[in-house]
Amino acid sequence: MMHANIERYDSFLSSLRAPSSSTWTEAQESVLLEPYTYITANTGKKTTEKLVQAFNLWLNVPKDKLAVIIRVVGLFHNAGLLVDDIEDDSQLRRGITVAHKVYGIPRTINAANYVYFLAYQELSSLRPKVQRRACDSSAGSDSGLRDDSFTAENPDFSKRLISDRDLDLVDILWRDTLRCPTEDEYVQMVKDSRSSSLSIRNHFEHGYSETGMTMSLCPILIGIYYQIRDDYMNLQSDEYTGTKGFAEDLSEGKFSFPVVHGILDQPENQLIIDVLQKRPETPTLKHRAIEYLRDTTKSFDYTLAVLHKLEQQARGEVERLGGNPILSALLDKLHVDA
Repeated sequence: MMHANIERYDSFLSSLRAPSSSTWTEAQESVLLEPYTYITANTGKKTTEKLVQAFNLWLNVPKDKLAVIIRVVGLFHNAGLLVDDIEDDSQLRRGITVAHKVYGIPRTINAANYVYFLAYQELSSLRPKVQRRACDSSAGSDSGLRDDSFTAENPDFSKRLISDRDLDLVDILWRDTLRCPTEDEYVQMVKDSRSSSLSIRNHFEHGYSETGMTMSLCPILIGIYYQIRDDYMNLQSDEYTGTKGFAEDLSEGKFSFPVVHGILDQPENQLIIDVLQKRPETPTLKHRAIEYLRDTTKSFDYTLAVLHKLEQQARGEVERLGGNPILSALLDKLHVDA
């Protein structure tokens, strides 16, 4: 016996033509975003936000646009962390279990993708007004500037916000093919990826700054310095062990800056390559690799020397641009002693 409700499908095509309201509710959105709210509830160091505020001392972006920029960069950054942790099979993020180990990979990917969508929605409020010439089709000629301004999204702004996600593919390719990059290739990858999200210069200078100031290469330099420091601390810092796990970069098979130096310093020795290939979870092989980088190739000494050179140049550029107390305080906090 057929159910009585079968009759509702008699004129189903007509019902599709009728306007309908969305059934998407705030409660459903809240459930979808749980992996994202889980990771953002435990805030990190907010270094990127601090950099935005620091650069804005020079650029003086209007407060409403600055607030949107901070939100958008935060959305992209944290959604990217959700995906990064899946790609790297990480165990900890900010000292707690990674989101995909709690909510599963499908839900975490869905949450990250939805947050990317929300970020692009936010971008719409940053579309600068540009005047376009109206064409009189009847006369076939240009009739001058229109009174009503046309708004168009700045493509470079969007490109820079997501370029760090695209360039992560290079890092993953090196890892999964076990090909050690040259030091120049590594620095270029960082310049094109990590520094693009940290150098908020590119998000300001296209129509948002009220001062018209150009910050030279200072943000890019700081971005490269920050990433190399992060690589060093991952293998040498007890604090990083507590928040991300012991030498997690080795478990991920990552060609970090000290690792690249160690491999290239003695290319005939396959120890580091063998450790990366095994993706060790237990500390024994990790300790062996770290001892090799410390004592044999002196890779940590080399990395520290590079960091001190980059820090010195960053401080010099900050002073050349007129000084910046927020950036100077951040560089003080990031300084690594020998």
